[in-house]
Amino acid sequence: MATYTELDTSLTTEETALKEEVHRFSADVLRPASIELDKMTAEQVIAEGSPLWDVFRKSYGLGYHSRGLSPELGGVSLSPKASHIFAEEMGWGSSDFAIALGVTSFPYSFAAMGGNSDILSEVVKPFAEDREGRYVGCWAITEPDHGSDAVFVGNQELKGPETTFDVQAVADGDEWVISGQKSAWVSNGTIATHALAFLSVDESQGMAGGGVALIPLDLPGVTKGAPLEKLGQRALNQGEIFLDQVRIPKQYMLVEPSTYPFLIDTVLSGANAGMGATFTGLARAAFEEALNYARERVQGGKAICEHQAIQLSLMDMFIKVETARAISRNAMDYNSKTMPPKLQYSVASKVYCTEAAYEVAHAGLQVFGGIGLTKETLIEKLFRDARASLIEDGTNEVLSLAGARKVIDTY
Repeated sequence: MATYTELDTSLTTEETALKEEVHRFSADVLRPASIELDKMTAEQVIAEGSPLWDVFRKSYGLGYHSRGLSPELGGVSLSPKASHIFAEEMGWGSSDFAIALGVTSFPYSFAAMGGNSDILSEVVKPFAEDREGRYVGCWAITEPDHGSDAVFVGNQELKGPETTFDVQAVADGDEWVISGQKSAWVSNGTIATHALAFLSVDESQGMAGGGVALIPLDLPGVTKGAPLEKLGQRALNQGEIFLDQVRIPKQYMLVEPSTYPFLIDTVLSGANAGMGATFTGLARAAFEEALNYARERVQGGKAICEHQAIQLSLMDMFIKVETARAISRNAMDYNSKTMPPKLQYSVASKVYCTEAAYEVAHAGLQVFGGIGLTKETLIEKLFRDARASLIEDGTNEVLSLAGARKVIDTY
């Protein structure tokens, strides 16, 4: 059972039950496996027999992977509020698994929106029916030379051919031929079976000439790099994808330049809102760890939570967690119901909540003192996991500039 007070008194019975179910899953499955995987090498994390695959199977067994699909396609329909609750509870248990299990649906839910019968039968429905984790998706947008700049599609400085994606798609009859490299930061990159690839279709337009393709990663010409060794979020597999004259059917190009600029705002609104909710969960986990330790640790003849310095720190952490939940839930709710979405609110959610998570984890580690620096404590892992969030899915600085442009133009 979640320990925080739910300030929204309008939660339905179903939403309350979902919160309790996902919290149990996070506590019993995600967090223990994430802690175990944190001690392994990146190769060991994805090896056959790794706890990673047990988590995927259990998540798929509960149907969590199909949240982005309609019930008609075998998916699970959640209200915006329920989606936020789900993401926060998953992030509370393990931000690395929350991201991995969230991004796995990207290629399939995105492909489903087009309604192409061949794609639905060949890819989408098998994914929805999967209960073993055989179908794993990744979001292949970042490249060695292109990361956060991908969010600046409307910026005049990124409209020349010198700024385009390195991965290029060329039409050839009834097929597209794709070549280029996606960087080591592709989430699920070396374990994925399908990629949702953001690439260049018309390089003369720069970033605005982008497209989005569904790429099965067992096709000739696809190779993958080694899994990435990194500071935190070690249960989240990441790695390079190389594409050398890879041929896909024409219908697998899901988005072309005519609609790409509009599409990127919609995708970023959803992704940033999800990050805000996920790292609200991590912030809460760090606060709870610090609070529980402060109640138990005795210094000066009393529990340290009775010292005013610690009380001030705990209250500051509490305020940041509650504020993060408020902004992230409202942004997700509003942009789930609004078209086109207001990107600046999702950006505000991502930036505020990830920075709050890092600050709360930092303050929580300080409450622990020296022992907080050791691998024995969860707070040490949360601190490392939170640090990555200030960079992934667009650095907070670049996202803030993209959000500022929207604020200036529309407020």
